[in-house]
Amino acid sequence: MTAARVFRGMGQLPAVAAIALAAALCSHVPADAAQWSQDPSSHCKFVAPVSLTSGPTFWIGACINGKASGEGMLRRRDGEQAGPAFFGRMKEGVPDIGVVDLPEGFRVGSFSGDDIGGQAESDPQDRINAFRIAAEAARQVSAQYATEKNAGSARHYEELAKTLEQQTD
Repeated sequence: MTAARVFRGMGQLPAVAAIALAAALCSHVPADAAQWSQDPSSHCKFVAPVSLTSGPTFWIGACINGKASGEGMLRRRDGEQAGPAFFGRMKEGVPDIGVVDLPEGFRVGSFSGDDIGGQAESDPQDRINAFRIAAEAARQVSAQYATEKNAGSARHYEELAKTLEQQTD
């Protein structure tokens, strides 16, 4: 390759670099990009905290503009087997604050990245708020089951609301 051809090609370099940079920026997806899911029954959309693990997840709560909103519960299920649950507040389908109830204990706090309570050091007031909001969410789930005449589930979630509330003492 002659020097003249190299220098002629370098004249096009800024345009090529600009196009390559624009393509890279448009195609980049952040590592913590939301993974949207959908309730199999209501088709309400939401982002589930990763600590719920993957699988069929159901939302009990309001669905505004097709997205989970307000206080409620995301519950993972495998057939008849109930899995972990998130109790808390959703904003436009994305968890805001609450509690994930896992077999090994609670994950508590605000939603960050892709999970609840992932912060190394959570603010004590954030934990208190998360438990209070989770207790309110459990009460709303209880009320929903009561309107469906499912007394056993209504009682279960009312008791869970009390347990969540006691965590703030």
